[in-house]
Amino acid sequence: MKAEQAKKIADQALEQLADALKSGRSEELTRYLAMLARFHKYSFGNVMLILSQMPDATHVAGFHTWKQMGRFVKKGEKGIVIIAPMVLRKQDEQAKDGDKPESILRFRGVYVFDVSQTDGEPLPEPTRIGGDPGAHIDRLRQVIAGRGITIDSADVPPDALGVSRGGRISIRPGLEPAVEFSVTVHEFAHELLHRGEDRPASKTVRETEAEAVAFVVCRAISLETGTAASDYIQLFDGKTETLAQSLDRIQHVAAEIIAALHDAPDEQAQAA
Repeated sequence: MKAEQAKKIADQALEQLADALKSGRSEELTRYLAMLARFHKYSFGNVMLILSQMPDATHVAGFHTWKQMGRFVKKGEKGIVIIAPMVLRKQDEQAKDGDKPESILRFRGVYVFDVSQTDGEPLPEPTRIGGDPGAHIDRLRQVIAGRGITIDSADVPPDALGVSRGGRISIRPGLEPAVEFSVTVHEFAHELLHRGEDRPASKTVRETEAEAVAFVVCRAISLETGTAASDYIQLFDGKTETLAQSLDRIQHVAAEIIAALHDAPDEQAQAA
């Protein structure tokens, strides 16, 4: 594929993504954010406790919180122990009337459960990529390997589908093919855009750039994108303005990946 054609495809897709961001949050994203607001934000120590007991944990909450969300803990499931603060009031016998009792901070173990230990109403989630990438997923891996970047499935954080590590990309195993393709392009974009001196300081900008590249490339191979990209970008507070500031960078990398996907390996070898 010629560079001009790849650039045209990228331009058209980016216009559509900008329009989606202007439309605001989708219904799916609104429900997903409302759900996240109900989950407690655990301390680093408690996160380590959770992962030591259940490394694959994703959404964790107490028994009653799950019940409020229309789900119930399955019979026989063993709770995950975390540490919760508890404030006690100590009344000093020598204190004068009207004096506030002394507060004493203590800690106790409480049980929480991962979503995998529950049944009931399905949890809302943002839209995901659909369709079949076919041979493009193998071609994408070839393109990435040609850049000296390795791909594995090791040590993916519980709250991520993939991670860019600088010369190495890790993708969660078991993803649907279209999602795997999109996540791999996203992490590849991080490798190409965010490992040099021009790396944006803002995580919002970095995630907007990587997801916009993934959106463009997915559209180029006719995957069903829906609101997946705009939902993801808005999760990181990205807006149309954020996208506009990085259009040149996004367009350049997306067009480069699209062209590489459509160039047969034997043709590249002859050109070399």
